[in-house]
Amino acid sequence: MAKFKVSVVAERCKSCGYCIKYCPKNVLEIGTEVNAKGYEYVVAARTEDCVGCLSCGRVCPDGAIEIYKEGE
Repeated sequence: MAKFKVSVVAERCKSCGYCIKYCPKNVLEIGTEVNAKGYEYVVAARTEDCVGCLSCGRVCPDGAIEIYKEGE
């Protein structure tokens, strides 16, 4: 089974939570760090559970999430 890397661009994230809601594997969560806009941005807490479905990236209104196959 392929492994995936979830990359969140912290400065684009406004903590709307859509990605968390639509991730079928609960990979993402709101972190404790704050970006320049004052939002606690999303982090990939359980990347080992990511199945690469891209749901999080598709629903993100700010294009803050990218998914990569490990090794790419």
